[in-house]
Amino acid sequence: MKERIRALLDACRADEAIAQLGEYRAGGGAMDAELFYLLGNAHRKKGDWQQAINNYLEAVALDPASPAQRALDIANEILDFYNKDMYNQ
Repeated sequence: MKERIRALLDACRADEAIAQLGEYRAGGGAMDAELFYLLGNAHRKKGDWQQAINNYLEAVALDPASPAQRALDIANEILDFYNKDMYNQ
């Protein structure tokens, strides 16, 4: 499952990755930290920052050493930067 999701993300097919993970979860598949991290990456690639952050938080809750922590930090830095720019227009 993880390799398939990674391949979809590498091919810029985030919608398909999200759909497959949704089907996996609906079918009773257990989500681990890596799958939440990958799901967060898929949402980030689509520009859905809120869903990306939510999934990164889930990954970090399951595994504090997950690469999702770094992705979460980067996402927050990007959003902080964007928000600052909005005030300077």
